[in-house]
Amino acid sequence: MFEALTERLGGVFDKLTGRGALSEADVDAALREVRVALLEADVALPVVKDFIAKVRTEAVGENVIKAVKPGQQVIKIVYDTLVETLGGEGPPEGLRIHGEPPNVIMMAGLQGSGKTTTTAKIANRLTKTERKRVLMASLDTRRPAAMEQLSTLGKSIGVDVLPIVAGQPPAEIAKRALTAARLGGHDVLILDTAGRTTLDEEMMLEAASIAQIAKPGEVLLVADSLTGQDAVETAKRFHERLPLTGLVLTRADGDGRGGAALSMRAVTGLPIKFLGAGERPDALEPFDAARIAGRILDRGDIVGLVEKAVEQVDRDEAEKLAKKMAKGRFDFDDMEKQLNQLIQIGGLKGVMGMLPGAQKIKSQISEAQLDDRQLNRQIGIIRSMTKAERAKPDLLNGRRRARIAKGAGVEVVEVNRLLKMHRNMADMAKAMGKGKMPFGMPGMGGGMPSPEALKQLGSGKSLPGLNPHSALPGLPGGLPGLPGSNKKS
Repeated sequence: MFEALTERLGGVFDKLTGRGALSEADVDAALREVRVALLEADVALPVVKDFIAKVRTEAVGENVIKAVKPGQQVIKIVYDTLVETLGGEGPPEGLRIHGEPPNVIMMAGLQGSGKTTTTAKIANRLTKTERKRVLMASLDTRRPAAMEQLSTLGKSIGVDVLPIVAGQPPAEIAKRALTAARLGGHDVLILDTAGRTTLDEEMMLEAASIAQIAKPGEVLLVADSLTGQDAVETAKRFHERLPLTGLVLTRADGDGRGGAALSMRAVTGLPIKFLGAGERPDALEPFDAARIAGRILDRGDIVGLVEKAVEQVDRDEAEKLAKKMAKGRFDFDDMEKQLNQLIQIGGLKGVMGMLPGAQKIKSQISEAQLDDRQLNRQIGIIRSMTKAERAKPDLLNGRRRARIAKGAGVEVVEVNRLLKMHRNMADMAKAMGKGKMPFGMPGMGGGMPSPEALKQLGSGKSLPGLNPHSALPGLPGGLPGLPGSNKKS
């Protein structure tokens, strides 16, 4: 998300930081480019005007003129204004589910916005992260198979779903769901209401009626971020008729502009509670204004990366691997686990997007190098090995490599690349066993893998600068300097 805006703003700020003193004319020239960048990102015009006015007021003040690094000072002002526009400092605004159970969450939105999938994602998050007992109920009696879809999703994530009663109207389903949630001892009831392809009076009356019956503590509007300004207009229209308490933006992973996210809070005054990025049940992240602003300005989001790893990585497995590598041992089974964990926490592209400065080298990296299919091919090569070969890589002579390549459907040269990559990682494990710390990015307690390291991983080359002794695998060699996970499988 925000790739186009990040790239454009990066060019503007490179010019600023390359200067010594900044005149008012310099600031105005930069802000003209920022204005164009925001408009191209499909940010609402009133929001752009307000944003530029706030930045300019601060950027032409005495603090910037007298600053040792005025360019950096302007970037800080832009960052602070972005944070304010997106919702302000402080932790993400969570769901209000602390009243007398069942706490009701009502989902609203247009058809095709990802409402049903988001319902399941929120239920999954409440179940796994907050240990809540959740009941989901579909009130969509018009869309074919809508109820069956929610039922299937419920089974896949282990969350209760209200049984379907044919022919029952939405208001009656809401009443039955409330009764079932009370009798079943559920903490949270999520009502997935019907959507339409367009806003209409019948839809609004039905949604308002359900809200009166259920008295939800949260009424969340699900909007497709790819629709840009249409999503903002949808939010305004819904908010006029429903007591909305927050927004969820879906398909954030496919939105390179980010205009909807930057506009919605300012236009509606409603907090963005979650971003949906992907189809997996866990592909939902709390919206944190400071961290999103950091991503837009290419500062990365290390905290978000850690949180993903915390959710995905098994602590016990991580500690076993750390102890094994501290003794200088690292085989292909260990490497396969590391590659799988990298995919789970977002893959090459996802991880790279959360590292500081990653955007600046994107032009040097092909999409193929960041394609997770490259990781899957590497896993396929490992799985084509025998148990003995995985445990003892020295067994892999030319004949065995040819057999492995054939079994994995790749060329022998790819097998050789993987072997070289493993050899380098094993060497780092041995170095750790002797008490030597491979050097990485300064200030990260042993080194955060650089974007260049990710680039090399994508091409199957070795990964310099990674500390293999870490409680947090997720990149080959681990993510050094970051805390371990507490997830249990």
